[in-house]
Amino acid sequence: MSEFQARPERSAPREGGFGGGAGRDAGAAGAGGPGRKVFFRRRKSCPLSGPNAPTVDYKDVKLLGRFISERGKILPSRITAVSAKKQRALSQAIKRARNLALLPYVVQS
Repeated sequence: MSEFQARPERSAPREGGFGGGAGRDAGAAGAGGPGRKVFFRRRKSCPLSGPNAPTVDYKDVKLLGRFISERGKILPSRITAVSAKKQRALSQAIKRARNLALLPYVVQS
C-alpha cells in the first residue's frame, strides 16, 4: 500500500478473545454442535462472610485446614469462592499458624 491509500475497513469485528478458535456462542460451527446451550456458572457466595459465618483466626486449625490443599498449599479464592478481603486475612492466618507450628508448611507423602 502506498502512503496515500486508505486502509480497507473490516466488515465485522473479530469474535473471541485469544486465539483463533470458535467463540463462546458459536452455533453449528462450534465444538458443541447445533443447539448447544451456553453454560453460565452461578457466582458462589463467600463462606466467610454473612451472618453466623466463622471468623478467621490463626488458632482455628480446623477452619484453616478447609482452605489448604492436601500438599499444604493455600487454595486460591477462585476455587474456594472466598472474597478478596477474606482471602488476604485467611492467608495471613495460615502463615501465622504455620509459624507457630499449628499447621505444616509441607505435607510429607
